[in-house]
Amino acid sequence: MIRIIESKFIKSAIKPKDYPASAYAEIAFVGKSNVGKSSLINTILNRKAIAKISRTPGKTRLINFFEIRFKTNDENEGFINFVDLPGYGYAKVSKAERESWKKMIQNYFDNRLQLRGVIAIIDIRHKADPKDILMFEMLKTKQIPFAVIATKSDKIGKSKIPSTLKRFKSEFKLNNQGIIQFSSFKKIGINEVLNWISSRIL
Repeated sequence: MIRIIESKFIKSAIKPKDYPASAYAEIAFVGKSNVGKSSLINTILNRKAIAKISRTPGKTRLINFFEIRFKTNDENEGFINFVDLPGYGYAKVSKAERESWKKMIQNYFDNRLQLRGVIAIIDIRHKADPKDILMFEMLKTKQIPFAVIATKSDKIGKSKIPSTLKRFKSEFKLNNQGIIQFSSFKKIGINEVLNWISSRIL
């Protein structure tokens, strides 16, 4: 498993021509607006606010790139990029803007050759959303490996978590793929996420 040593913001971009030049493998983070994506990134990196958290859903309207320095268990050092993609599905913006976010995400998936996998984030408290199903289908169609992370797992009773994750697996048609429960508040699921990232880049 990797251990995060240092992280820094590189730049924001909209179009492929503006992406930072980098030879490092990338892991992208995607999810609906207000799903806890920025909190998850900050928790994984052990930083308070490298990914900006907003009380206003739909705030992330650009693709944000971060450079991450890590060490492996045998103390080898390496670098990867984390990529925070715009939150999708927020209803209180224009349809044109929602379509522009969708195109931005698709362009990233189609053009970023160093993409090694996607962390797809859902809120454990809410029912399966058709927008998430469309995202998972897109990832499957493009043959992009992805992990599903159910955030805010501290917000429901522990006894409800197994049945909720089982229901999600069925509703999202995830077959043999597991879902990682995560809580930024309780620091649950960090090692599982880092293990998955390690499996994609090492």
